[in-house]
Amino acid sequence: MLKSKAGGFIFQLAAFLLALGFVSLILVAVGASPVDAYKNMLTGSIGSMRKFAEVLVSFVPLLLVTAGLLVTFSAGLWNIGVEGQIVLGAIGSVWVLRQFVDSTLSPAIIITLSILGGMIVGALWASLAGMLKTFGGVNEIFGGLGLNFVSTALTLYLIFGPWKREGVASMSGTEPFPDTFSLPQLPDLRISPWALAIAIVAIVIVYFILQGTYFGLKIKAVGKNIRAAYLLGIPTWQYSLYSFLICGALAGAAGALQVTAVYHRLIPAISSGYGYLGLMVAMLVNYQAIWAVPVALFFAALNIGSIQLPIVLKLDSSLSGVLQGILVLFVLLTEGVRQKFVKKA
Repeated sequence: MLKSKAGGFIFQLAAFLLALGFVSLILVAVGASPVDAYKNMLTGSIGSMRKFAEVLVSFVPLLLVTAGLLVTFSAGLWNIGVEGQIVLGAIGSVWVLRQFVDSTLSPAIIITLSILGGMIVGALWASLAGMLKTFGGVNEIFGGLGLNFVSTALTLYLIFGPWKREGVASMSGTEPFPDTFSLPQLPDLRISPWALAIAIVAIVIVYFILQGTYFGLKIKAVGKNIRAAYLLGIPTWQYSLYSFLICGALAGAAGALQVTAVYHRLIPAISSGYGYLGLMVAMLVNYQAIWAVPVALFFAALNIGSIQLPIVLKLDSSLSGVLQGILVLFVLLTEGVRQKFVKKA
């Protein structure tokens, strides 16, 4: 029973309940009602169509990032630099839009080119971390973190330098693009069905790559045992780089959609922390793409719902981050317990 999927689900449910209980104790300790806090987070995320649309706005980049991370995780790589890859995707998208903003091309073509540009630049930036590891022996965690700092510095340089608003440099970002260069949105809502469709298609493609192709099988073989994979004739360093490129392209797409569907310009915090949040989602789903959609939607709902906490209960909105982190911690702990218990059984 414990070896079955049902057994795994029971342990994950236990982890979720333990996380809720732990956060509830924290709330009680600061004099707040756990019931009121969870109720406000729920109504703040799905209390109206407008609020749920905001959840979907957060869900799109989070799902794209998670889809990419599932590929690098399957290859045994911790692509911490995914945050910077989102930023470079946004920069690439803005660069393309700036080149064509005064052209006679159809806005639909320009938007498509800008998203592709973001994917290409994101993939190239990810390949730097891959090459640092492959040819320089730099662990991808340290290489990725270093590249994240560089991407942030580059964003600020562009906003306050070459791409600054005419006559003023502002933390609000670059000059907004005309509405014609934005992805269409639902009436009176901020969510673009096109952006949502891109994210869903991406996770479906990643699912089939990892579950139904020789390419995915080789990536997972490299992740399971890189030496054994090499002895079996798999070009291991190439497949490691492939996984970085795929992840970078999807993270770049997330950055491009932040530009074309949400902010319509480059801002300093364009990544909004989705890279680090995607890492937690990917760990929580145990690298299984089939669970990425509901878990990413849950995390996005926590993000948006927590906005209510400082407004209604005078609590810090970072409570959702505490819950997310504790949830991942308890899932990892219970998974360790489950594996040890199964071994003994």
